Amino acid sequence: MEVLLTKLEAKRASSSVQEDAAMGVLKRLLPTHISSFDFKIVPKDVCGGYNCFWIKNAKTGNAKGKEIIIKGTTAVEIASGLHWYLKYSCGAHISWDKTGGAQLYSVPNPGSLPPVKDKGVIIQRPVPWNYYQNVVTSSYSYVWWDWERWEKEIDWMALQGINLPLAFTGQEAIWEKVFKNFNTSKKDLDGFFGGPAFLAWARMGNLHAWGGPLQQSWLDRQLALQKLILTRMVELGMTPVLPSFSGNVPASLKRIFPSANITRLGDWNTVNGDPRWCCTYLLDPSDPLFVEIGDAFIRQQMEEYGDITDIYNCDTFNENSPPTNDPTYISLLGAAVYKAMSKTDKDAVWLMQGWLFSSDSAFWKPPQMKALLHSVPLGKMIVLDLFADVKPIWEKSSQFYGTPYVWCLLHNFGGNIEMYGILDVISSGPVDARISQNSTMVGVGMCMEGIEQNPVVYELMSEMAFRSENVPLKVVNSPKI
Repeated sequence: MEVLLTKLEAKRASSSVQEDAAMGVLKRLLPTHISSFDFKIVPKDVCGGYNCFWIKNAKTGNAKGKEIIIKGTTAVEIASGLHWYLKYSCGAHISWDKTGGAQLYSVPNPGSLPPVKDKGVIIQRPVPWNYYQNVVTSSYSYVWWDWERWEKEIDWMALQGINLPLAFTGQEAIWEKVFKNFNTSKKDLDGFFGGPAFLAWARMGNLHAWGGPLQQSWLDRQLALQKLILTRMVELGMTPVLPSFSGNVPASLKRIFPSANITRLGDWNTVNGDPRWCCTYLLDPSDPLFVEIGDAFIRQQMEEYGDITDIYNCDTFNENSPPTNDPTYISLLGAAVYKAMSKTDKDAVWLMQGWLFSSDSAFWKPPQMKALLHSVPLGKMIVLDLFADVKPIWEKSSQFYGTPYVWCLLHNFGGNIEMYGILDVISSGPVDARISQNSTMVGVGMCMEGIEQNPVVYELMSEMAFRSENVPLKVVNSPKI
């Protein structure tokens, strides 16, 4: 991980850009207090080699009226420190607008901010990563967002300490450019892309065309929006996770490349099993065309966005089993997926949702899991233990057989607005996993399918990115009715 982290640090924005970005978060959150805070990017050695934030009192009587200094190794750390101070020193609460918004009435006026004790508060990250989003969140929650709403979300991410966000917006515009170079037509793509509210499942190869077609104006606007999203993420010192090729292709490629190994999958919960929408086409990773298309997609993203990340998400069999359980085949499959993303980006790291190991545990036995997890060089794959709050896979797989993983909270299925959460597991699970014998845990994550609900659950979960010990919970007895 140290090698990866060092290379990613070289892609970050300059200290001055990050300081300005952190100040932008403050300006949008609490514009009355811009002069009260001083932000400073510092190197890791200030924090013992870790990412951290450091909250200190400014010198009294300084000419600029500064009261609180927040230092951090990235702008995300600075924003996290700001959130920590507002929460624990001022009694404020910051949430999504739908769950209360920014409740800042308890923050004293400028000139009266409460000082921190002694030499201040230093909080280190015990693990490098704080991941955010699920591949279906785009369709459940933010498909219709504009930049104004996205800007609020990225501010929320920064305040919560998220430094590894999924960035899937606009990928259809990239695929349009890639597939046109493989002789697909607009009509072919109309039958391939799902409609806006169903993009997540079309991307995963569960369905196609349903809810579509996508208008060119939609594709263009989404690409422009993605560029704004990525620019802000990079300014804040985040590492965006971009998509990569999983083998899902338009039906026309079977005609255009008749010798290619393209198979049609079975029905995945689609409307009456209608072939207009169900039974998508999968290009076998062993086919040379797979690497060619996958590499073209990575190159097209780099052309549009620049060299901003080395981490790419790919979920080849999401609720669709491979055609055989032969470990040799599965190993070749994984190696091909990685080759497609690393041919151009030599430092590529494959981030994979571990949901398949839970949802299809009858198929993914130890030999199959090992074959997939060990199909790439050690350190070139990170697994999201997606349902670790309920069914942790790391415990049953010898720490994913040595593969780095992120302890994740899944929690909200289908965007259901219900008030529930197993806080005791959240407050202890990530710590227990990190300190376990031979731990390969490298981060925590929030992978709820739908967002903008249950702020208590997510407030606690985001804090676990900065907690080295279990968080004691206060038990309150319910009154008798």
